[in-house]
Amino acid sequence: MEKKIIDVYSRGEYPADALSNFYAYDFNMDGVACASLEGFLQALKYRGPQKQVAVCALTGVDAKNAGAKKRLWKIQKRVWWQGKTYGLFSDDLQLLIDRAYRALYDQSAAFRQALKDTEGAELVHTIGRHDMRKTILTEYHFIRRLEALRRL
Repeated sequence: MEKKIIDVYSRGEYPADALSNFYAYDFNMDGVACASLEGFLQALKYRGPQKQVAVCALTGVDAKNAGAKKRLWKIQKRVWWQGKTYGLFSDDLQLLIDRAYRALYDQSAAFRQALKDTEGAELVHTIGRHDMRKTILTEYHFIRRLEALRRL
């Protein structure tokens, strides 16, 4: 029997859509209310904590668009979270993103259920980028995080 493949994508069918960073899930990260993982990730492109709070409140395309024109992070190869700078290729940044995913996992029964509903399937993200110089979260890191949380 062939293994089922789930392509995580915001316009996919459940549970693929529910595992997308665009999906609306309320969670708290370091005291900041987040409405989606995309909001959190795009907020990292802003230096100012107040702007980060505003971007964290966004979901889906609105969140993506909030960070789309930000280029400083690409040029400087760094991002920011609540007053701290993170190198784009640093372990500290990966640990920060891990914490955000874990916060969502711990705080959202619906997210945990969506992960559970993928058991036995291979997760892929065919629209994801692979080059860390062009995205804060590569396809590889995205899928590995989902797989790690699914094993909890």
